[in-house]
Amino acid sequence: MKVIIFGATGSIGRQLVMQALGLGYQVTAFVRNPQKLDDLPHSNLSLKGGDVLNPEEVQEAVKGHDAVFCALGAGRKGRVRAEGTYNLIRAMQAEGVSRLVCQTTLGNGESWGNLNFLWKYIMFGWFLKEAFKDHEEQEKHIRTSRLRWTIVRPGAFTDGPLTGAYKHGFANNDRTTKLKISRADVADFMLKQLNSDEYLYKAPALSY
Repeated sequence: MKVIIFGATGSIGRQLVMQALGLGYQVTAFVRNPQKLDDLPHSNLSLKGGDVLNPEEVQEAVKGHDAVFCALGAGRKGRVRAEGTYNLIRAMQAEGVSRLVCQTTLGNGESWGNLNFLWKYIMFGWFLKEAFKDHEEQEKHIRTSRLRWTIVRPGAFTDGPLTGAYKHGFANNDRTTKLKISRADVADFMLKQLNSDEYLYKAPALSY
């Protein structure tokens, strides 16, 4: 299995890289600064420098892979997630790569009902408003693509360990979750989608 990870130096992307290598995959990490992964030397890891906002660089990187993981980040502001994902989609369609697993956020779409007052009106209503809009547009691009996609919507990230014990795909009126999950568990769930069609063309929520 040859996979490429966009956003590989981010907190989720780095976990994806390490866990995918642990599963024996051939991994390409697409990053602006390859030196940030110098501490992960591995015979199955290839580093590809480039800018996700450059369509030509993205298409060249995607070529020859079996699946694409998207864990792009842009801080509180910017449109890197949406614009970068749009470039990914076009590149995948041009190169005949169909499987996309993309991390967005709990609260998008129907999962808005899972959030509490803090997340609805303080975090996404004000503090992370632009980032939330970026994720919304990102999901629209994916849903209208011709790819075999899965969107993963995790709660707030923690630095906890990989547990494999988390809730996923819960109803949008479920208010019993903790609205948080470790980065390691997010990556674990995303990688499991390569061997399952349970959430094909779906956007499962993810939390403890």
